[in-house]
Amino acid sequence: MKLRNVVVASLVLITGSFNVFASGDKNPGKPVQKTVLRKIIIDPGHGGSDIGATGVYSKEKDIALSISLKLDQLIRQEIPDVETYLTRTTDVFDPVTVKAQIANREKGDLFICVHVNEGGGPIKHKEFIGYKEETRYKGKGKKKKAYTVKVKDYRVWTTPNPAKGTETFIFGVNEVNAAKDYMKDNEDLYLDSVSAKELKDFSSADPAKMMIINMKQQAYFNRSAKLAMTIQEEFEKVGRINREAQQRQKRIWVLQAVAMPAVLVETGFISNPEEEDYLNSAEGQDQICTAIVKAIKRYKFSLEKQLLSGEK
Repeated sequence: MKLRNVVVASLVLITGSFNVFASGDKNPGKPVQKTVLRKIIIDPGHGGSDIGATGVYSKEKDIALSISLKLDQLIRQEIPDVETYLTRTTDVFDPVTVKAQIANREKGDLFICVHVNEGGGPIKHKEFIGYKEETRYKGKGKKKKAYTVKVKDYRVWTTPNPAKGTETFIFGVNEVNAAKDYMKDNEDLYLDSVSAKELKDFSSADPAKMMIINMKQQAYFNRSAKLAMTIQEEFEKVGRINREAQQRQKRIWVLQAVAMPAVLVETGFISNPEEEDYLNSAEGQDQICTAIVKAIKRYKFSLEKQLLSGEK
């Protein structure tokens, strides 16, 4: 395989390239932009027997599905040239392995996983309020005698967990190798027909093929990070507390197993009663979906701008 072909395949993978039609076009020879964002996979977290986090009166699985269904409708309305596909539309459970298979089967260009956060149980408070007398006993049987001592007295109470806001995750740096291995074993899921043809003569261990995989994986990582930060910016604009775009230490398996840029959006804290009401309200869910769609629009525009300028 000539080095030129490797370079061509690399450019196709990273930038999306331009298609040039020799005939049948009104302007023969004019570069035609390849669509950079054709299909978005929306994954409502949990489902069925896997209820996720719980609040006073609601469950994560139900909120995630409700938001995802609204997000699907809003994307279709606001970005009509982009297809959407939901990994579930009802209250069913699929393991993350199946969700990843669904996303890859549908050949998405972007994976958005919708979740609800949980900040732990109620906060316990303890306040010293003085001393009190306490009766104790010494000895046994007939020799047992009572006596009193002064001990510290406390007022104890609990308050709801105050955690609030949104955070968006991408797969962590410690998961990069796992993501590369997945891509290496499933290259047919992310290679377009042109790239696949260019790389057909390479063995799986060939350094040139690994170079392509590394470049593609880095592109996925960069795009995921960019979208995650953009989503958080849009949430902040509508007054939500920005808990930043992050890489979670605990593995988010589904994000590394999908052959596309991927983010997981924690839309709010169900453990906080105020947040639980927001997450269940029509107004709150509409605001969440609007913020995500605005971020997707910015992300899409950025990719198209890069493609036109030839940037990587």
